[in-house]
Amino acid sequence: MMNKHERSGGEAVVQYLDSNLRVVKPGAFVRCAVTGEAIPLDDLKYWSVELQEPYASPEVVMMRITGQKPSASTGR
Repeated sequence: MMNKHERSGGEAVVQYLDSNLRVVKPGAFVRCAVTGEAIPLDDLKYWSVELQEPYASPEVVMMRITGQKPSASTGR
């Protein structure tokens, strides 16, 4: 379960664990490691424990796995 901290409007620092995450520095969002998109902490569902990075969607996870770059058609 995610630690519940007062969230500032800035970017959070998060430790990604197997089935949850730990907020190291409180904030409102993290940045997708592939697209740079801001992901509100409450909406964060996809991350890599091994790489310690968040992802905006399952499609973005696949981009990371396959090495594809985000395209204009994905909207990311």
